[in-house]
Amino acid sequence: MWIYLKPALLGLITLFAALAANFARDLSYQVHAIIILAVAGALFVWSVRRIDEPAPVPDQTAYMDDVIRAGVIATAFWGAVGFLAGTWIAFQLAFPQLNFEFLQGIGNFGRLRPLHTSAVIFAFGGNALICTSFYIVQRTSAARLWGGNLAWFVFWGYQLFIVLAATGYLLGGTQSKEYAEPEWYVDLWLTLVWVAYLAVFLGTLIKRKEPHIYVANWFLLSFIVTVAMLHVVNNLSIPVSIWGSKSVQVFAGVQDAMTQWWYGHNAVGFFLTAGFLGMMYYFVPKQAERPVYSYKLSIIHFWALIFLYIWAGPHHLHYTALPDWASTLGMVFSVILWMPSWGGMINGLMTLSGAWDKLRTDPVIRMMVVSIGFYGMSTFEGPMMSIRAVNSLSHYTDWTIGHVHSGALGWNGMITFGCLYFLVPRLWNRERLYSLSLVNWHFWLATIGIVLYAASMWVTGIMEGLMWREVDAQGFLVNSFADTVAAKFPMYVVRALGGVLFLAGALIMCYNLWMTVKAQPAKAAVMAPAE
Repeated sequence: MWIYLKPALLGLITLFAALAANFARDLSYQVHAIIILAVAGALFVWSVRRIDEPAPVPDQTAYMDDVIRAGVIATAFWGAVGFLAGTWIAFQLAFPQLNFEFLQGIGNFGRLRPLHTSAVIFAFGGNALICTSFYIVQRTSAARLWGGNLAWFVFWGYQLFIVLAATGYLLGGTQSKEYAEPEWYVDLWLTLVWVAYLAVFLGTLIKRKEPHIYVANWFLLSFIVTVAMLHVVNNLSIPVSIWGSKSVQVFAGVQDAMTQWWYGHNAVGFFLTAGFLGMMYYFVPKQAERPVYSYKLSIIHFWALIFLYIWAGPHHLHYTALPDWASTLGMVFSVILWMPSWGGMINGLMTLSGAWDKLRTDPVIRMMVVSIGFYGMSTFEGPMMSIRAVNSLSHYTDWTIGHVHSGALGWNGMITFGCLYFLVPRLWNRERLYSLSLVNWHFWLATIGIVLYAASMWVTGIMEGLMWREVDAQGFLVNSFADTVAAKFPMYVVRALGGVLFLAGALIMCYNLWMTVKAQPAKAAVMAPAE
């Protein structure tokens, strides 16, 4: 039945996309309609030509690793793209003449900044979470991914979302919500893909052969469910026209701001924290060849983090129209969050008990340990910056930018790099990585790059905040905004150089992983003993 229904459905989508491209009211919508037309049309032709071919029967006793391999490749690719975009816009801030105006402003900072943000968070981080969660849930459940080819729909559907979002930013198709810029139809598509992702993950857990659900799966499942809820509520909108990208938000004013930062902070809390903690709780013990230091602490870490994080968003709205009680609530929960966050950091670090010597000999575990260290530093700095008195100095300054990047590059980036180095030899059945020396180069380039980036932003952010609040004897502001921009120039150059180092490390990693697949010998099969 499905073999005939699928071409019909793809044909209808192709027809609708052709109509949408013809009647489109704005360029972004038209380009997206053409992209969907090309994708759906190609899939229609491909599915029609395969109607009479027998469907391949996968080995149901083997893990579904081909989709994970595709996810690893996508993670490395989008990481390089996102880091390149970030480095370029860092140079644009230092040297404004690099803001090129062509094709309605595609080359300027305003268009490239959301492209960089989403490329790193959702393309690099999202693909890392999807592929590692598929790997973890199969191994800890002793079960093949549920849903057959639904996992492939999740992978390719998510890549389509990335392409639609990125082209929308470049063409000005954005609803201007931080971490939630894509327009209504892209949001609908992502919702469909995410529900399929939840179905695959949850279905695999339900059919597991292991009675126990390992703690990494707790974190991963909470990340998938909570991100779905956040995405749907924050993106509630009414399209102006079915033939255009613009829509009207259901929430308005301070309610919209409150909903946005409930989403925005928990996108950090669940997408960039809970999901990556799931990666930490599986890959760090595996690479260290040691059990988790305290399984009881990991459960306490989970429930405390899940309960507290969801309330922390209002601290983004100190000194705004939001009632003081609401922002105070966010501040209090943010400060309390320091405790479970450091409980998780201690649990991760102490997993190396009895294996600390590996830090000298294994650059992959060194990368993972440094990532946990950055997690600890970020989860101390974040609660501190949420305190109203500190926030009055830090908010809207580059201090916040330094905080975000020390967490994103140090915690999310380094743990992902470690996981990719762990996965590639195993997924492609190679004896070892191509070069541990190149892993060492990557480690030091990335670490120095992060330190240069974060330190320069801490210095310039605090300077910026102090310059903004400096007044003379009559109570007038001493410095204009242009004065602060001029004073920050040296630190902006240092930040850009830090980005160059981090990007160079990522490119070395891509080369190392490529050569691992291409040049390393396959692992010899282990023969069963003769009876």
